[in-house]
Amino acid sequence: MKIFLNGEAKEVVDSCSVLDLLTEMDIVGQRLAVEVNEEIVSKSRHADYSFGEGDKVEIVHAIGGG
Repeated sequence: MKIFLNGEAKEVVDSCSVLDLLTEMDIVGQRLAVEVNEEIVSKSRHADYSFGEGDKVEIVHAIGGG
């Protein structure tokens, strides 16, 4: 199945969850926000939220500073 990750096409397995994608990218546990089709997916839903064909996914890393 094809999704669009930060503007680029990416093939993922059917029923791929947000957690599956983050694990594949080796960024589990980092401070980040995940948005699917312009809606934030809360961290508590990462394991249960599965992508659909053509979903637009944005992953943004939180950066601290002052």
